[in-house]
Amino acid sequence: MSKGRVVLAYSGGLDTSVSVKWISEVHDLEVIALAVDVGQGEDFDVIRNRALAAGAVEAEVVDAKDEFARDFIIPALFANAMYENKYPLVSALSRPVITKHLVEASKRYGAKTVAHGCTGKGNDQVRFEVSIRALRPDLEILAPVRTWGLSREDSIEYAARHNIPIMATKEKVYSIDQNLWGRAIEAGEMEDPWFKPPVGIYQTTVQTATEPSSLVISFESGIPTALNGRTMGLVELISDISQMVGAYGFGRIDMVENRRVGIKSREVYEAPGALALIMAHSDLEDLTLERDLSHEKLRLGPRWTELVYDGLWYSPLKQAIDSFMVYTQKYVTGDVRLSLEPGRVMVEGRRSPVGLYDYELATYDPADAFRHQDAEGFVRLWGLGVQTWSRKQLGTD
Repeated sequence: MSKGRVVLAYSGGLDTSVSVKWISEVHDLEVIALAVDVGQGEDFDVIRNRALAAGAVEAEVVDAKDEFARDFIIPALFANAMYENKYPLVSALSRPVITKHLVEASKRYGAKTVAHGCTGKGNDQVRFEVSIRALRPDLEILAPVRTWGLSREDSIEYAARHNIPIMATKEKVYSIDQNLWGRAIEAGEMEDPWFKPPVGIYQTTVQTATEPSSLVISFESGIPTALNGRTMGLVELISDISQMVGAYGFGRIDMVENRRVGIKSREVYEAPGALALIMAHSDLEDLTLERDLSHEKLRLGPRWTELVYDGLWYSPLKQAIDSFMVYTQKYVTGDVRLSLEPGRVMVEGRRSPVGLYDYELATYDPADAFRHQDAEGFVRLWGLGVQTWSRKQLGTD
């Protein structure tokens, strides 16, 4: 009788590499390792071979960079998604696309079980498992790291005993997650929120540029399409912007974050491209969105962000808000110019062929076309309710 199969969301790191062997031993299942490329910048041939060396019967790599950019980053950009007004959902955005391919692989391989390498106190376990159950409710889910009781040192020793090739050592204490949208760094001495993050943890925001410069990002219906006049695909554009603004030391986030599981966690992120694109996109919306639509979007954006952070990408409310966000982007077309200086990126200009800024209405020069004579009646009617309240209830003359 053949063994059952489990598809493991495989990163190539310590926990998922140890999980391959542990699952096969403890659960007597054949492990298919699935790695999803969302722009980690790693050698996936090495990762695939590492999974096979750890004992996987199959190791598959899915290149999902274009899909990640188009179907996951762009909706986040439409929402100007910044969890707690700081974090642009770096890891939270990649989990639903990884889960999508995990579930699809379970069907291809005839597996009734899937697995992930998340701990019991993080957000990612929520994101994986809620998404898995939304996409295929009948799947069984294994979370070995949550149940095996191994410390980091125990896992390293386990890998050594079973000849599992890993890069982790007892001296490498940081947990790092990276994709096209940014990079998350945690653990080690940074678990003390008073401790200054070591300079050596940074990779994409190391300042190398010293002379001020600028760049122009072009948008069509909310989607960035060109950089300094050169049209390019999303993956290339996001990567190029990240490199350009990151070279000025821009894009670092150091925050105490409220996790879904009820704890506060000190998190450090590098997201130069994400922060620059959200800055530019939001500014272009200021120029092109009607006032009430803009204000309602400002209210719904944080709610969309919270849903995604909490693992509810595949939920009816999030999908309903998606429809609203897509509608708002119809006229978000134009260019935004960013000023780049060491440690700082700022918007210094914006333009749109369909912008709602009207010079003749806004100017105080002779070209002024605003009907000033209408203002007195408008102001009187606008304040009539407050005036009546004051006179009738406060007794103010």
